[in-house]
Amino acid sequence: MKNLTSRQSEVLSYIKIFLENKSYWPSFREIQAHFDFKSTNAVMGHIKSLEKKGYLERVPGQARSYHLTDKNKVRSRKKTLSQLDETIENDFLPVVDVPIYGNIAAGYPDRVESSGEIARLQIDSETAGINRLNKVFALRVRGDSMVDAGIYDGDTVILETGNPSNGDIVAALIDGETTLKRFMQPSGTSPYLKAENVNYPLMKPTESLSIQGIAKSIVRKL
Repeated sequence: MKNLTSRQSEVLSYIKIFLENKSYWPSFREIQAHFDFKSTNAVMGHIKSLEKKGYLERVPGQARSYHLTDKNKVRSRKKTLSQLDETIENDFLPVVDVPIYGNIAAGYPDRVESSGEIARLQIDSETAGINRLNKVFALRVRGDSMVDAGIYDGDTVILETGNPSNGDIVAALIDGETTLKRFMQPSGTSPYLKAENVNYPLMKPTESLSIQGIAKSIVRKL
C-alpha cells in the first residue's frame, strides 16, 4: 500500500468493503457519489492508477469491469477473523456501513416512527467523527428548525448512541414524539431542547425526554 496515494487507498478501501458487504462491484457513479467527485472521470483516473499499480485487473471483454488482484490478499489464509479485521484496519481508512432508519422531524415533533432500515451508506468514520465501538445509524431530515446549525431539509444526519453533553445536537423522543434539536442542560437545570431557527420555540418536556442518538456529521446531496 506504500506506493498508493491516500486517495487511491481510500478508493480501494471503499471498493473492498463494498464488495464484502454487497458481493458485487460498486458502479463508477456510486464511487463518485461516495467521494463527492465532480465527474466519473475522476473515478476512472483512480481506477486506472490502481490497475497500473497492480491492485486491480481489467476483466477481458467487459467494459469498465475489474477484479481485485492477488496483491490485495493477506499473506496467510489461516488468520483469524480478528487478525483479518486488524489487517484491514491497518491498511485502509476505517469505513463503516451505516443503516438509514427513515426520517426525523427538524421542525415540530411528530409521531412518525421508523419503519426499519430503508437504505445504507458507507462513510469514513474518522471524517464523520464517529466511534465504531458505538451503535451508529442515520436519519433523513425533514424540516428547517436546524438551519442555523447548517442542517437542512433533505440532509442525512449520522448519529451514534451515547450520553449527550450540554449543546449536543440529538435525535430525541420528547413526550412520545421524535425530533432533531440541540440538547440543553445548563448546570443545575432540567434538560430541554432548542431549535437552531428563531421561528421555533424552546421545547421543555412535560412527561419524558430520552435521547436516541447524538448527531456527529451530515451527508448532503448536491
